[in-house]
Amino acid sequence: MKVKVGQIEISNPERIVYPKEKITKLDIAKYYHSVSKFMMPFLSDRLLSVIRAHDGINGELFFKKHPTTETKLIKKYQLDGEQDYFYLPSEKAIVNQAQMGTIEFHIWASRITAINKPDIMTFDLDPDHRVSLTQLRIATKELKEVLDKLKLKSFLKTSGGKGYHVLVPFNAGFTWNNFEKFAHDIALYLKEEFPKLFTTNIRKVDRQGKIFIDYLRNGKGATCVCPYSLRARDGAKISMPIAWKDIDDVAPADVDIFNYQDYIKKNPWKDFEKLLRKKK
Repeated sequence: MKVKVGQIEISNPERIVYPKEKITKLDIAKYYHSVSKFMMPFLSDRLLSVIRAHDGINGELFFKKHPTTETKLIKKYQLDGEQDYFYLPSEKAIVNQAQMGTIEFHIWASRITAINKPDIMTFDLDPDHRVSLTQLRIATKELKEVLDKLKLKSFLKTSGGKGYHVLVPFNAGFTWNNFEKFAHDIALYLKEEFPKLFTTNIRKVDRQGKIFIDYLRNGKGATCVCPYSLRARDGAKISMPIAWKDIDDVAPADVDIFNYQDYIKKNPWKDFEKLLRKKK
């Protein structure tokens, strides 16, 4: 049986992708169709990587950042003589990715129109299992306060997992090296000011009840989970934009494919795109 979502024909729509929740490939395609207009500002001119689950999330997951035989509805981009990368030029292309088995979308920090001038800085707060939700929220607010003092407007989203993501739009024209160094400096400052809360140690065994403030998403070729992306894990959780004022009410894994419409209606990131550098 085949059905259409938007203008995309979905093959095997009844195939189960999330076994525990009985969520099908058709459900995923419908979800991405419903949020495509919100995702498009982040996907339309950014290189991306995707995670696919052809046999469901409990099967083998495929990480894909280079187009192979896939050409329909994608745009290719050759980077520094490497293999081609790709990006999505339309809302229709997002749904087509769901047809191809894509669950997660991960985006670059720069646009293809200015590939060496990153304009979205990401801080991924990844707590050790001993960290309470209260501590995590306190730490995330401390990060916001530091960014506020630097006169940087920040935006909050759930990770769909254990932590929060904080994104900062930039228009300063940083090089990649300076961009990553600036993010690293912010992370180091937080670690020094709040040593009981933060660590910059990437080794999980050395975190010992602290929150790893991951600044490494800000190097060339690194990616962050796209706003509104599903996560390929039990529960069909979503990395959903939320307002800062809602941090005490929304936990990192609270938003899923069943309740996302309650959050979409608020559209707390409507000013994000306005703060980014204008296309050149």
